[in-house]
Amino acid sequence: MEKLVTIGDLSKSLNLIDPKNKKPLNYILRYWEKEFKQIKPKIINKRRYYSSNQVKIVKLIHFLLKNKGLTIKGVKKILNSKINNLDDYHLHSLNADYHKKNIINQSKKILDKLKKIKNYGKKNSY
Repeated sequence: MEKLVTIGDLSKSLNLIDPKNKKPLNYILRYWEKEFKQIKPKIINKRRYYSSNQVKIVKLIHFLLKNKGLTIKGVKKILNSKINNLDDYHLHSLNADYHKKNIINQSKKILDKLKKIKNYGKKNSY
């Protein structure tokens, strides 16, 4: 069975969090659902759940909007065209940029965890 992600967890993973009250900004994802036909979460008991494929699409939309500065109309054009599927291996493509940023973020998380483990060992040794 595929693991599903809640809308709150997805908002947190995209860093869509209100700086004042630290609550996830779920309304942004709900707005994107209306704008992008590619986002279709499963609704179970009136709660939204995203599959891993849906999470990838949402992360790509977030990347194109926030990091590349595209408009919603521009992102729609990219998602509706098949160009995005063909440019995974081109060095300067949008999809390659997205994967590069994703790898960098994952690497930072791993390094942070390693630092915590290393520091944890230092605190407890006498």
